[in-house]
Amino acid sequence: MHIRFHGAAREVTGSMHLLETDTDKILLDSGMFQGRREESDRKNRQLPFDPSIVTNVVLSHAHIDHSGRIPLLAANGFSGNVFSTRATAHACEYMLPDSAHIQESDANYLNYKRAVHVIADLTGMSREETKKRMKKNGRSDRETIRDFMRRYDINPIEPLYTAADAEQALTLFSGQPYNETFTIGRDVTCTLYEAGHILGSAVAVIRARQNGKSFTICYTGDLGRYNKPIIKNPAKDFSASGADIDLMLLESTYGNRTHEPVAEMAPRLKNIINQTVERGGALLIPAFAFGRTQELLYTIHELYNNNQTPRIPVYVDSPLATRITKVFGEHPEVYDKETHKVFLENGMNPFLFSQLRFVDSVQESMALMREDKPHIVISAAGMCEAGRILHHLRYKIHQPKNTILIVGYMAQNTLGRRILEKGGEYRAAGRAGDAPVVRFMGKEYPLKAHVENMDGFSAHADKDEMLRFLKDSRLNIKKIALVHGEEDQMTAFAGTLKEAGYKVHTPKFGESLRIG
Repeated sequence: MHIRFHGAAREVTGSMHLLETDTDKILLDSGMFQGRREESDRKNRQLPFDPSIVTNVVLSHAHIDHSGRIPLLAANGFSGNVFSTRATAHACEYMLPDSAHIQESDANYLNYKRAVHVIADLTGMSREETKKRMKKNGRSDRETIRDFMRRYDINPIEPLYTAADAEQALTLFSGQPYNETFTIGRDVTCTLYEAGHILGSAVAVIRARQNGKSFTICYTGDLGRYNKPIIKNPAKDFSASGADIDLMLLESTYGNRTHEPVAEMAPRLKNIINQTVERGGALLIPAFAFGRTQELLYTIHELYNNNQTPRIPVYVDSPLATRITKVFGEHPEVYDKETHKVFLENGMNPFLFSQLRFVDSVQESMALMREDKPHIVISAAGMCEAGRILHHLRYKIHQPKNTILIVGYMAQNTLGRRILEKGGEYRAAGRAGDAPVVRFMGKEYPLKAHVENMDGFSAHADKDEMLRFLKDSRLNIKKIALVHGEEDQMTAFAGTLKEAGYKVHTPKFGESLRIG
């Protein structure tokens, strides 16, 4: 028995690990790479195995860097089950079609740009005239663009997968309860435990019997923090039959970092809101639609209830976040005790309050971008690589009265990482001299808005919390393979674990590791 690491090996996104027994091939997650457009597209399209050989998939949680290539599997021959918790299966009903929409929209945009460039050069037609001919009712039209590309023998860029592929993939999902064992292969079973990362996230304990021997693999997926609002802490009670772990796949996103204490999140957010309001500005928060948005709403709701900040309007400008917030509302069975006590027992929905507005249409979003009075916008995408947050930044990033609040992990080579790093350098220099410049959407913008970073909102456990999980779980672990971490974080955490007495390996992309 062995496992091969096809993603999130010495990097953070694209989780995908293939567990192979004599009879079955079990895929642990099937996530998308996120980062530079061309590099990500190349990596995401190159599946390193034939999907038809995969028996089943075990999905740790619904974030796209863990779930986003499941439709690609389904479109290329995979026909097994996708096992996850029930909340994760519910969330994927929205996450995967939304991802497909992004793939199709990106392909259409790139085809439009490419066709305009090539056809204008071939025909001598002006670019403006070429653009007009590819539009229908004033907007670029997919079929019109495709027709022009066929006419001039231009190969179109195809989306990674389509909405139909996503819908087909959803028929393969099998939602499972926590703490109950189910079969995923011949003599292979799985039990899901609370990971504390986002709603429905799970630690998977897989037991396999081969040649008369039993093996146990623990895949943590993404581990969450302790004592955060809404969801429960990572599990510490594992069944005795799964307590001896031959190999643990452990995330290492923040393997050399410690976060701000959870208790400081609300006070810090209060100060940032108040300071922004005093400047007469807007607070822009790029946030993942699933998890971070709901934590922010929960915390703002508490601040408003306790009269700790002005009750300025709050807008969630992400159709996906709106749908996912409804998913949260339908799964109170996974909430922690504090959420029940503060909100549910008082007849309140943690994610709804009178100052909150969910923005649906593009027209509403465009009007909001021009709003000049103090307000809060929570918008996707979380790493600022796509989505409506880009347009809000376009209107607000150059004004010093505004604030951009970073509340989550920003992968290398993303706009979010550039804003975080350049904004931090500008603040460290006392905001003196010319503001740094960031380029996106084809233009350069001075980064005059204040940039704040609250890593306490992170959904990932830090170094100390991962060590706590290992201690509290009381698992007897023979070997740990570190995944889902940039190389500097992973290497540092490997050293920490070795000092604590663990045998540790840091696999490379494509590497195979024998179990037992």
